[in-house]
Amino acid sequence: MTGIVYLIGAGPGDPKLITVKGRECIEQADVIVYDYLADSHLLKWAKLEAELVYVGKRCRNHTMKQEDINALLVERGQQGKIVARLKGGDPLVFGRGGEEAMALREGNVPFEFVPGVTSAIAAPAYAGIPVTQRAMATSFAVVTGHEDPTKPESGIHWDGLATAVDTVCFVMGVTNLPLISSRLIEHGRSPKTPVALVRWGTKPVQEVLVSTLEHVVDDVHKAGIKAPAIIVVGDVVNLREQLRWFDNKPLFGKTILVTRARAQASVLTEQLMALGANVIEAATIKTEALELSEADIRVVEHLEDYKYIIFTSAEGVRYFFDTLKAHGKDVRSLGSNKVCAIGSATAKAVTDYGIIPDVVPANYRGESVVEALEPLVIANDKVLLIQPKVARGVIPRELRHLDIHVDILRLYETVQDDSQQDILEAALENGEVDYITFTSSSTVTNALELLGANAKELLANARIACIGPITAATVVENGLQPDIVSEVYTTEGLTDAILADVK
Repeated sequence: MTGIVYLIGAGPGDPKLITVKGRECIEQADVIVYDYLADSHLLKWAKLEAELVYVGKRCRNHTMKQEDINALLVERGQQGKIVARLKGGDPLVFGRGGEEAMALREGNVPFEFVPGVTSAIAAPAYAGIPVTQRAMATSFAVVTGHEDPTKPESGIHWDGLATAVDTVCFVMGVTNLPLISSRLIEHGRSPKTPVALVRWGTKPVQEVLVSTLEHVVDDVHKAGIKAPAIIVVGDVVNLREQLRWFDNKPLFGKTILVTRARAQASVLTEQLMALGANVIEAATIKTEALELSEADIRVVEHLEDYKYIIFTSAEGVRYFFDTLKAHGKDVRSLGSNKVCAIGSATAKAVTDYGIIPDVVPANYRGESVVEALEPLVIANDKVLLIQPKVARGVIPRELRHLDIHVDILRLYETVQDDSQQDILEAALENGEVDYITFTSSSTVTNALELLGANAKELLANARIACIGPITAATVVENGLQPDIVSEVYTTEGLTDAILADVK
């Protein structure tokens, strides 16, 4: 059986610029072959069992030669695999996608091109530079800058390119910038022509340098701009200050380390990235299901006995409905149960299952839950509390003081996640982290355990941001001082607190 190879444009760097079809191909793939310029965040959509093959090629440093990549694609396709070949930008814009397609054709392996957003347009756009603009630039060209300067003749028609095209975008041209600038000037382009270099365009570490043809080589040398970068030549570069929108976001230039469990980190990551932050995810915790006792199973079988079901976290909601499903039940089992959800994230998780919570306390402290429920329950009412293995005892204790019968269903536990320990340590050792976020006491204690004896030293240059006073208290108990404590105990509240600190 013959498989199929999708030659996919992975986009210029921002993982959100992948096409819908590109993402679908990643999700379906048995094998993912990816390049240096294909953002690693795209791999989160891969199947757990998918084979991941890195074939990154950088200047003078090739993980795998092109002919070997071609052979790999043919081999996996002939094995009947669905292969997603991720190439930075668009596979047919200096991406050698055509060469790979020819090899696949010769090997009788079906293939499809999945076009992507090319960096030649996207990187300037993220720098606030449109490649065309009415009355200023009505034409543009995309040119390889990766020509060998020792060749006797250039394959680029410099005489026409220099003056016949309004905007010229060079890809892979940083090394040959002296040649590019001199050739354009030699063939009639004004030395005063604006030039911009956009390094790592569309990523939160994007760098932009603006100069002119006559000074750009010296300016790039002084600034230390390295590849990969797009070179934009033309009057449209002057529009950057008016149209700049990405690299002037409030958190742009800030690197924030998120220690939340991977299943939960995405919400906080999305909020921070939307504000321009460079986010490094290094989970220190994960959750695992607990085995139910016979008593727990009886509770699940008799949910109708309870007036209220209290959810304390979004994870608890997920594990609860997973438990129902495992026992042949669904949302209808709740019948006339009323639902209390602590916090907006928990309330949203409940709503996603088609249930609108009856009670959502004002804040996330256990005391607020009791205050919200007190006027709604009477003596001898029964409530069911969904909690992890380890949790504060405020809610059951205070409700029992009101003569309410409380059963606790513990469905999961939080344990240490050491799978990203190297990422955690490397980020802090490099001194690149401006903020480290802690969203629970367990993220604090596990992060410190993973960092070991050098924890305080590694955290010395990062500002510590905590959700709420309980998490902050755990930081203090471990001999550290929180710099930011959000007054609203949500990821939105934590993001707002970091924003206020930056300002």
